[in-house]
Amino acid sequence: MPALIPTDHFCDITWLGALKPRTTAEVDGFAVDALDLDWDGPVSAPHSGRQRASDSRVLGQHSRGTPIANVRQLSIVSQEEIDQIAADLGLVDFNPAWLGATIVVKGLKDFSHIPPSSRLQADNKTTLIVDMQNFPCHQIGKTIERDRPGKGKSFKDKAKGKRGVTAWVERPGQLALGDRLRLHVPTQRAWQGG
Repeated sequence: MPALIPTDHFCDITWLGALKPRTTAEVDGFAVDALDLDWDGPVSAPHSGRQRASDSRVLGQHSRGTPIANVRQLSIVSQEEIDQIAADLGLVDFNPAWLGATIVVKGLKDFSHIPPSSRLQADNKTTLIVDMQNFPCHQIGKTIERDRPGKGKSFKDKAKGKRGVTAWVERPGQLALGDRLRLHVPTQRAWQGG
């Protein structure tokens, strides 16, 4: 029995980004036309690598700074959820670079809640594994505040449940603007042990 089921749900890549090495509390990203992905994630990106140092997200499992697997090579957000965050913040426009996003997609409803371990696969078979929902952080609010004074302070609250997902590379390749990604979901039923 297959562990993953290809669905009839697709999304299109509408924006791709890269991060500058961080020198301040703000996030500095910029748009690119394509991303070359290897086993470490986006080639030469600050968040690439097979390992990363644990941080506040996993303090329940590891002390800060412990080397762990890097399942946060990519940050993927949906245009629909960005539009909702922008509206909630009272912004006419919203720069995905503020989020430190690597990929913005359009076409999958409730994107931040797609199942962990889902795959997003391009026509060229470049494949990403979804780790889990990404949570809003205060650095993004500082970045928005820098560029749109008075608008960044409520980012964490307004972006809750709409911040997209983190992912890592299962099959290297290139992703480009306009590429279509197909959602593949795990076959297991929802956990009932809670």
